[in-house]
Amino acid sequence: MDKQTIATYFKDLQDSICAGLEEADGEGFFREDPWERAAGGGGRTRIIEGRHIEKGGVNFSAVFGPMQEKVSSMLEVTPGAFFASGVSIVLHPRNPMAPIIHMNVRYFETQGAPGGLAAE
Repeated sequence: MDKQTIATYFKDLQDSICAGLEEADGEGFFREDPWERAAGGGGRTRIIEGRHIEKGGVNFSAVFGPMQEKVSSMLEVTPGAFFASGVSIVLHPRNPMAPIIHMNVRYFETQGAPGGLAAE
């Protein structure tokens, strides 16, 4: 699977989650703040404040570039390029009896690992 397909999957996931949360909340709507990473890639930060969700964020990112030597050493891969994409969610409900939600879905790929690409 190519990187664009992976990034599109996560953008669509963010869109779907945001639409579902807006419908469930009934009043709140997400504000979007697109951003770019100078070293490569970017994302979309989305924030909601509503009737049932006091404050929440559903964020998408797809970033790439040269991997820092410290990171490649920790991962035990040959230094090279990386690509990472995913969605992160944090929701704080107004009801103090309802749990806070925190979730991450991620994809990480390196070039330079033995045998070519390593995917996590």
